[in-house]
Amino acid sequence: MARNVFAFIAPLMLAPALFGCSASAPITTPPLSPEALAAVVHNPTVPREALARAVDALFTDPAAQETRAVIVIQDGRVLAQRYAPGYHENTRFVSWSMAKSVTGVMIGMLISDGRLRLDEPAPIPAWQRPGDPRGEITLRQLLQMRSGLRHGEAVLPPFQSDEVRMLFLDGRDAMARYAEDQPLQFEPGQKWVYSSATSVILADLAARVLSPAPDPESRRHAVADYLRTRLFEPVGMHSMLPEFDASGTLIGGSLIHGTARDWARFGEFMRNRGAVSGAQLLPRQWIDFMVTPSLREAQYGAQIWLNRTPTTGKPALFPDRGPRDLFACLGHLGQYVLVSPSRRLVVVRLGKTQEDKLDPVTSRLGELVSLFK
Repeated sequence: MARNVFAFIAPLMLAPALFGCSASAPITTPPLSPEALAAVVHNPTVPREALARAVDALFTDPAAQETRAVIVIQDGRVLAQRYAPGYHENTRFVSWSMAKSVTGVMIGMLISDGRLRLDEPAPIPAWQRPGDPRGEITLRQLLQMRSGLRHGEAVLPPFQSDEVRMLFLDGRDAMARYAEDQPLQFEPGQKWVYSSATSVILADLAARVLSPAPDPESRRHAVADYLRTRLFEPVGMHSMLPEFDASGTLIGGSLIHGTARDWARFGEFMRNRGAVSGAQLLPRQWIDFMVTPSLREAQYGAQIWLNRTPTTGKPALFPDRGPRDLFACLGHLGQYVLVSPSRRLVVVRLGKTQEDKLDPVTSRLGELVSLFK
């Protein structure tokens, strides 16, 4: 009997000790490195340590690497700026597809100048032959990736992918010709297909209306001067270096180089609806058009991505938690210029992360943006 009683009460006597052993120890957050704190100004508009940790995670979280530059700006004020070893404020970073948004702005300026028309057939000579159904493709449809032209982006194997062929293989010397020679696969306007070739067609249209002659040198100089005098210099983007192919066509979907600060200045220009220091360089309505969802894809506007639930496929951004008005210039291997007018915010992340590993980077950026209310 006594043994039975002891067997009953012994666990109760041990319970306090067992509970003490199993209780979780207080979780301590590791201190921030001096480098992480130094990247953030002393009086940001959000808690300094939280912002420093959000920026630091983009550099130190193995799942978010390789981040090379991060800049956070609110109301035009730089709150955070950090570079990975080997990179600095004068390093030019390749745009990849962030160039598409620059091309979209350039087309808006040409429309504002009266040199192109948004809802008229795109003036591509090869499409103007009688009976060619491509003659119905409008500039609006090209800008919104609804041209209907046959195109395969990022397909496998890579050497069969149209943007790879256009940029590096059989189309590289005359990229616009490669893009414009493609037949229709869908009726113009009816289907959204992401296409770097479409942005090259837009760049070719710019050269056609700007250049006094069709030779490569004239085309290159005309477009480079237009971008420099109408966009880059007024916005203060002095580092910008656009690339052209052998035919003098701007590689408007992929290759414009610039510092992280200049990409941030472009984001500020977009946040301010085409204005710089009170000067309206581009009609506000054009920026509004660029950030209006395409009829066929809710997370894409006109040469720019939107923080919306996608019509097809997976989200490019973070529509479940980010501001609805956020839009972004996005580039291959994890180039981001995030813009939220409602939060008066621009965030730039530049680096090199394989496409199938970008989700943690996007998630970390969503956490950073969520600090700003």
